[in-house]
Amino acid sequence: MDTQKLIIDKISSVLAATDKAQIAELKKHIDEAGRIFVAGAGRSKLVSSFLAMRLVHCGYQVNMVGEIVTPALQSGDLYLVISGSGGTKTLLPTLETAKSKGAKIVVVSMKSSSAMSDIADLTVTMGNDEVFSLTKGLPMGTSFELSTLVFLEALIGEIVFDKDLTEEGMRGVHANLE
Repeated sequence: MDTQKLIIDKISSVLAATDKAQIAELKKHIDEAGRIFVAGAGRSKLVSSFLAMRLVHCGYQVNMVGEIVTPALQSGDLYLVISGSGGTKTLLPTLETAKSKGAKIVVVSMKSSSAMSDIADLTVTMGNDEVFSLTKGLPMGTSFELSTLVFLEALIGEIVFDKDLTEEGMRGVHANLE
């Protein structure tokens, strides 16, 4: 079994079934935000960390939800949550709080309809039910997480082109206390 081909083929099928027009909507929310707060749980949190780091490199003010130094979210901020199910029990109350504070909410999920999408201003739906059928060798959300990572890196690529960012400029805001 060529598992690398299996993974690449699965990511490709999810991305092919994902509406690319959602990138423009997501960029609009990002550009209109005062600050951006990013969250996820489990492996989706890892994907959200990738996105948060790249947004910082692109010049945005970004906070990871749950960190000890995360400030209070306020009206005009964007709360971006990555949740395959769209119903992660630990995150759902945070969306309700963000909404009550006047923040815009974006959910990236494999479900177009969910408890989170009911609260969100925008739901970015990855793929469809058909492409997320169980695949041996890609357990427990792997297809969602990897395809979402690639989709969000494409978003960053578009931001880089839109803002005419350079590698040198992005490195200038890269962490230097590593």
